[in-house]
Amino acid sequence: MSAPDPARQHADELVIVPHTHWDREWYLPFQQFRLQLIGLLDEVLERMENDPRQRFTLDGQAVAVDDYLEVRPEQRERLTSLVKAGRLAVGPWQILLDEFLCSGENIVRNLELGLRRSQEMGGSLPVGYMPDMFGHCAQMPQILRGAGLEHACVWRGVPAAVDSHVFAWTAPDGTAIRTEYLAAGGYGSAAGLFDATGDPVQVAERARAVAAKLRPWRPDGSPMLAMYGSDHTAPAADLAELLERHNERYAAEGGVRLRLATMAEYFAEQPTDVAGLRAVHGELRSHARANILPGVFSVRAPLKQAMARAERAVERYAEPLAALWFDGSARRFLDMAWHRLIEVSCHDSVTGCGCDETAQQVAARIAEAEQLGLAVRDMVGKQLAAHVPHDAYLLLNPTPAPRTDLVELDVAGDGPVHLVAADGTVFPAQQTATAPRLLADDTVPAERLPIVLARVHGSELYGQEITAWRVEPAERLLHFTVARKSELPFDIAEVASALAAARAEGSGEDGDWRVVIEAEPRQRVAALVSAPALGHTAVRAVARGAAPEPAYPVRTWDGTLANGLLTVEFAEDGTFAVRTADGVELTGVGRVVDGGDLGDTYNYAPPAHDVLVDRPTDVTVRRVAEGPLTGAYEIERRYAWPAAGDFAADGRTTATEPTTVTTRVELRAGERFLRLAVSFDNRSDDHRVRLHVPLPRRADVSYGEGQFAVVERGLTAEGGFGEEPVPTFPASAFVAAGGAAVLLEHATEYELVGDGCELALTLLRPTGRMSRNRHVWRDEPAGGEFDTPQAQCRGLRTVTFGLLPYPGEWHEAGVHTAAESFRHPFAALHGTAPAATPLPDASEGLSVTGAGVVLSSVREREGRLEVRVVAQTPLPATARLALPGLLAAVRCDLLGRPLEQGEPPAVADGAVAVRLRPWEIATFRLER
Repeated sequence: MSAPDPARQHADELVIVPHTHWDREWYLPFQQFRLQLIGLLDEVLERMENDPRQRFTLDGQAVAVDDYLEVRPEQRERLTSLVKAGRLAVGPWQILLDEFLCSGENIVRNLELGLRRSQEMGGSLPVGYMPDMFGHCAQMPQILRGAGLEHACVWRGVPAAVDSHVFAWTAPDGTAIRTEYLAAGGYGSAAGLFDATGDPVQVAERARAVAAKLRPWRPDGSPMLAMYGSDHTAPAADLAELLERHNERYAAEGGVRLRLATMAEYFAEQPTDVAGLRAVHGELRSHARANILPGVFSVRAPLKQAMARAERAVERYAEPLAALWFDGSARRFLDMAWHRLIEVSCHDSVTGCGCDETAQQVAARIAEAEQLGLAVRDMVGKQLAAHVPHDAYLLLNPTPAPRTDLVELDVAGDGPVHLVAADGTVFPAQQTATAPRLLADDTVPAERLPIVLARVHGSELYGQEITAWRVEPAERLLHFTVARKSELPFDIAEVASALAAARAEGSGEDGDWRVVIEAEPRQRVAALVSAPALGHTAVRAVARGAAPEPAYPVRTWDGTLANGLLTVEFAEDGTFAVRTADGVELTGVGRVVDGGDLGDTYNYAPPAHDVLVDRPTDVTVRRVAEGPLTGAYEIERRYAWPAAGDFAADGRTTATEPTTVTTRVELRAGERFLRLAVSFDNRSDDHRVRLHVPLPRRADVSYGEGQFAVVERGLTAEGGFGEEPVPTFPASAFVAAGGAAVLLEHATEYELVGDGCELALTLLRPTGRMSRNRHVWRDEPAGGEFDTPQAQCRGLRTVTFGLLPYPGEWHEAGVHTAAESFRHPFAALHGTAPAATPLPDASEGLSVTGAGVVLSSVREREGRLEVRVVAQTPLPATARLALPGLLAAVRCDLLGRPLEQGEPPAVADGAVAVRLRPWEIATFRLER
C-alpha cells in the first residue's frame, strides 16, 4: 500500500453514499424483515421528497423495491420519480446472491431480471455492486461486462496483494473490469459518521478518522468513497443539513470535505480503463481482508441438494424442451420458476446461515421452482406422448448430444424382454424387479358387495384400469383383472347386475363372497436406450428374441464388479479399489470419517479434543444387481458416532448413537465412471461427516467446476484477517485432482487432505447455532447467537456421486461429458395414444459439440431460440451448433442484445461453427 503524497495541497474529500445493506431474510424470516423494510423506505422516501439534497442507494438489488411496492403500490410513482431523477439508485441485481451456491445461468438471469426491473423503475445502477457476498466467482468480470457493466464493487475475498482502492479484476477468459475495493470497513466504512447527536465537532473528528483510514488506499488525493450505512439502517434524518453545516464550518478551514452522492454518481466520475491497474485473476476467496465464511457451503446440505435439483429441472429440462418441442406457451410458468430460483440464491437464503424459519421458507420456494420446472417438462412431454402408444414410452434427452442412457421402465410381462424403437433398433434390457400380481384377496359379507363396487371409479381400481372381470356364483367369487391401461369398454353397472343375478339364482342373499383383484404381470427393467441430441424417441417392450449384447457388459463375481473399462474390488473394511483398463488405480475408496464440529452455520470449528470415527464396528457386503446392463453391490457399515459436541470439555460426548452407513456401488455397461450412493440416518449433533477418495497420484492442486469455469486451487488458502484460512472449497458439477474426478449432484464442499493424497467431500455438517460469539476459527461473530435446531439435519441423508479415474490432465479425460451424463438422466413418460398407434420416429433438437464446450441455456426469446454455451477448457475451442431448419445465427451479449462484431456466423447444412477463447461465454440467437 502506497504512502500518502506529502505534496498534496488540497483537503480530503469524502463522497458520502447513504445506503442500507438489506438482507431480505436472515435471522428473521422474510415477512418480518419486510415489515422493517416498509418502515425504512417510508421514512427515506418522505425525507427525499422533502429535501432535494438527499441521496440514497438501495443496496444494489431491485427485489427490495418489489417487496416494498407489493405492500405500498401507491408509492410507485413517488419512488420511480426519485429513480429517474438519479437520487435513488436501484439494481443492477434482482437480489444479492451467493455466487458459489447457484448455477452460472442463475447469476445471468438474476442480473437480467434486476436490470429489467430497475429500468422499469426509471434506471439502473450501472455497477456490479456486490458488497456482502461470501467471496466472488471467477467468471464474474466476464458476466458483468457481458451485461454491459464497466465497474464492479466488492468487499470480501480481495487478496492481500491488492494495495489500492481499485484493481483490474480479470476473468479466466481474459475479460477485465475496473473493480472498486471497499477497503477499510467494507460497506460500512463511514457507518458511524453521523451517529447520536450529530454534534459538528464529533462529525469533524469522525470524518478525519474515516479519511485517515481510506486515504492510504487512494494516495493520489482524489475523492474517497465512504459508505454511510449498515445492515437494515436508514441515514440520519437531517443528513444533508449535518453535511452542509460541517462543510461550512470545517471544509473552509482545510478540514475534510463531505459530498452526498448515490453510488451511481460516484462511479460516473471514475474512469473505466483498466490499463495500469494491478490485475487480480479469477475468483476472490482470500481471508486476508475480511471473513468469507466458507462453512455456509456445507451447512443445511439438503438445501443445496434441492437447489441443484430445481435448477436442473428448470434450466436443462423445462426451458429447453419447451423452446424446442412445445407449440404452446410455457413462459409464465418458467418466469415463476426463475423468480423463485433467483430469490433463494440470496447470500442469506440458500446458504442456510439464518434462522430455521428462513430455511423452511427457502426450502418451500426451491420446491416450488422444481415443481414448476417438472410441470413444464411434463406439459411438453404430454403433448409429445399423445403420439406414442400407451404400451410404449417417450424418452426425452436433455443433453445437446446424441446419447445412450440407462433408463428404468415399468413394462408388461414377467419374462425376458428387450426394447425396440420405430426404426427397428433393438435395445437390451435387464429385469430389476417384478410387481406383485395379487393385489387383494378378501372375504366380504354379501351385503357389503355394493361397497366393494363403490371402490371402482370409472374403470379405475387400485390405481389401475380394469381389463376383465367375472362373477362365479358357485364359488361365490368376484374377480377383477387390472392393468396400467385398458382400451376395453367397462361398465360397473354390468358387474352389479351380474352380482344381483347370481345372488337371486341361488347364491343367496347372505353369506360371504371372495373378492380377488389381480394385476396383469408387470416388471421393472433397466435398458440402454439411445436418443438424439435434445430430442426424443419412443420404445416399446417386446418378448425377447435375439437382443444385442451391450458394449462393455457388466459382470459380477466374488465381490468384484467389472465392465471392461473399470474393475471394482471390495475390501473387508467396506472400502474398495477401482482400476481402469489403462492402469489408473485407486485403493481404499469410500472411507467415511465422522469428526466433531463446535462451529456454527458460517464456519467449521474442530474441537480441541476431537474424536474421529473412521472404522466401522461391522461390515456387510452384498450383491444387489448382477448385470449385464447394471451391476451393483451394497456395503453396510455400522458405526458408533458420538451423540453430540461437548462444548464445556471442548470435545465430543462419550454417549454414542449407532449409525449404519449404506453405500451402493453401481457400474453400468459402457460407462467409464462408477456411481455411488451414500445413505445414513443422522442421529448425532455438532459433527462433520466426510467421504474420502484416495487419489491415484499426489496432487498439489484441485480443479473445481462451477459458475462457467473450472477453477484451479491449491492445498492452502490465504489468511490474515482473523478467520482461519481453511482450504475447503465448493464445486458444482465435479472436482478433479490427481487422476480422479468426483462427479457431483449439487454444490459440495471438498478439501485436498493428506498432503494432497486424498479428496475429502463433506456429506453433512450439522450445527445448532446460527453464529457463535466464541469461535476457535473466527475472531468476530458473524451474526447473533440464535439456536438453529433444524440445522442439525436429523434424519435420512442420501448423496450420490460419480467417480471417474483418468490418466493425464482433467481436460483431456472427458470429465464434462461424464458429468453431463451423470447429472442429466433421460426423462421417461408413458405414451397416451391407442396401442395400435405406430411408434413415432426419433426426432433431433439442438446439437452442441466442441471439446470442452458446455451448454448453459436454451430458451425461446422473441420468437427465436437463444442458446448460451461456455468453453470450459484451458484450450481454444470450436462450438458447433446444429438445429434442423436453422436459417441464421446472431451472436449476442449476455442480455440477448445482438453484438456488432463484423459478419454474423455463417450457417451451412443447418449448423454454425464459432471459435471460442478458453473459458469464453457465448450467447447466440438462432432463427428457424
